[in-house]
Amino acid sequence: MSTPLDQHQKEIQANQQAWQRKPLLQTVYADLYARILAQIDTKLPGKVVEIGSGMGNLKAHLPGAICTDLFPNPWLDLVCDGYELPFADSSVSHLVLFDVFHHLEAPNAFLKEAQRVLVPRGRVIIMDPYISTCSYPFYGWWHHEPVGMGQVIHNATVLPRPRAYHAAQGNATRLFFKDEWAQWPAGWRVIHREAFSAFAYLLSGGFSKPSLYPAGWLNGVRRMDAALSRWPRVFGARCLVGLEKA
Repeated sequence: MSTPLDQHQKEIQANQQAWQRKPLLQTVYADLYARILAQIDTKLPGKVVEIGSGMGNLKAHLPGAICTDLFPNPWLDLVCDGYELPFADSSVSHLVLFDVFHHLEAPNAFLKEAQRVLVPRGRVIIMDPYISTCSYPFYGWWHHEPVGMGQVIHNATVLPRPRAYHAAQGNATRLFFKDEWAQWPAGWRVIHREAFSAFAYLLSGGFSKPSLYPAGWLNGVRRMDAALSRWPRVFGARCLVGLEKA
């Protein structure tokens, strides 16, 4: 499914309004950012760059990060496309993609560009939806983007312009947990792969729906998530993947 690129900017504006009126959502996202930060190797030289930063919330947790997106906004550092990064060869230590990987119509094309800009042993860190028995109804019925579990994933290493807005929420699940990628690009090593329960996120309503539990219940929901994460194929809702440049 593809829609005009200006849909991206409309979503950011709507999300920003929801963010400001939902402190519970801010706390839930802080937990997810903490998982991302745990995958940052501070010994690597170079910049930490977030691709598709949206509202730029990574800076609240990693002030030195460079936040980028397709459209200019006051809180962003750069406007760029993930397929054509404005960085010199071997100058970036980490590329962070939070809810962005499933927007890559040609993941191989992005990873080819990531290979160029990352330092040796540089990392791509991906936080994305995980499609399980329990999360499928939430992502499929509540969220406006398609899950796309049967959608073709392009293996092309180049994606010419113009590039349409693309979404398939199931791509990370398929490629990293179901091994559907027949032509995995050379030069990468998976150093972290984790799917976990995230009812704290799902039941918060995200950016577009009302919360289904009060903020005072958050610690209890966190404990439930910790227990249910033992069975990710049934209860998983988020995944965290770390790739290292060989």
